[in-house]
Amino acid sequence: MLDAIRWDTDLIRRYDLAGPRYTSYPTAVQFDGQVGTFDLFHALRDSRKALRPLSLYVHVPFCANICYYCACNKVITKDRGRAQPYLQRLEQEIQLIACHLDPAQKVEQLHFGGGTPTFLSHDELRQLMAQLRKNFNLLDDDSGDYGIEIDPREADWSTMGLLRELGFNRVSIGLQDLDPAVQRAVNRLQSLEETRAVIDAARTLQFRSINIDLIYGLPRQTPENFARTVDEVINLQPDRLSVFNYAHLPERFMPQRRINSDELPTPAQKLEILQGTIEQLTQAGYRYIGMDHFALPDDELAIAQEESTLQRNFQGYTTHGHCDLIGLGVSAISQIGDLYCQNSSDLNQYQNTLASAQLATSRGLLCNADDRLRRAVIQQLICNFSLEFAEIEHAFNVDFQGYFGELWPQLQGMADDGLIELDNERITVLPAGRLLVRSVCMVFDAYLEQHNRQRFSRVI
Repeated sequence: MLDAIRWDTDLIRRYDLAGPRYTSYPTAVQFDGQVGTFDLFHALRDSRKALRPLSLYVHVPFCANICYYCACNKVITKDRGRAQPYLQRLEQEIQLIACHLDPAQKVEQLHFGGGTPTFLSHDELRQLMAQLRKNFNLLDDDSGDYGIEIDPREADWSTMGLLRELGFNRVSIGLQDLDPAVQRAVNRLQSLEETRAVIDAARTLQFRSINIDLIYGLPRQTPENFARTVDEVINLQPDRLSVFNYAHLPERFMPQRRINSDELPTPAQKLEILQGTIEQLTQAGYRYIGMDHFALPDDELAIAQEESTLQRNFQGYTTHGHCDLIGLGVSAISQIGDLYCQNSSDLNQYQNTLASAQLATSRGLLCNADDRLRRAVIQQLICNFSLEFAEIEHAFNVDFQGYFGELWPQLQGMADDGLIELDNERITVLPAGRLLVRSVCMVFDAYLEQHNRQRFSRVI
């Protein structure tokens, strides 16, 4: 078993930098408009020839209410009728993509995100899943990882029953914080009872995995009141937990302008909140997977990390990184072989482009040899907290220390500081460095210095 993480306040203060979350390398900041539908069709053809398995991501952008902290691509509306024209264009996209793939390519992973996917009516959810099953090879034996994000305020027992019937077996539940004062400050009033009802339904209906999302650093949070939230969440016994750092960027995300910055916890309070949360979760038996994620020891992510098979993509940590990821819907990102491409983030543009029978691909990137090498390095570090030079040398026919010679002083500095252990064969991220693994990955990022780091959240 991996050693527990070790809290080192001095190291955290020195290495708590702003940088990418590395759901991809190169990151989406590098995408440009030179990649278009021709590149996507070419990548789909290669996927079809190789018969690679698939992971589907479906973006449903609608929410009935705005949460002030949210930085997702979303449309706030009480008009449920807005979903139908969107679904019509989404179904066109499904058909246009699927005809370039082979029916033998199995969909091992499916995820509905948003927005609020359960904004859709039961009939609309049935309609969308029917289109996916008609056009893609979805598994019908419950062996796939088919997940959906749930807002407990937009779901009840009948909704959960429908989702199970449609083939979903994983749920990710947005909770963020249970304290009423915090909830009022971010405009998300959600009771423990609402959340527990959805979890009870998921367990009764034999969903395979339950994830809960929390956010620390929200207005009016204190170490004491967030600890009470974490205690209640531990009592709910989710299989996985995501504890995200709130990044206050009101200049980029308009809803955040409604948050009173004077009510945000200080950096010292945020560190205290995170330290207490880690202690509570580890004492309750949760394992730190990395990048804000925790899981019970028998969870697939924890087991994959033990076996060094854990991977990371635009859906976060995954055991399906070998799949080609097809993103469907406004702003959705695909990763097919060495191609990254993203749909338009503007809802009207997305719908209008598909209305003219064209895919809404707006930007992307095709990885070069250096990108592929660095991507493999970052994947190993961020997923497994270790990197064997020989594996990279064998896969890419390079001399590791020769290729990255100019980085050695930085790495040696991190080793001297106790973040990593460095020798001539491997890098090992030490317990005190695991919370800061993004900072270690940044050393290998060839693009980072080209960009204003204010585009990124801080590590802690």
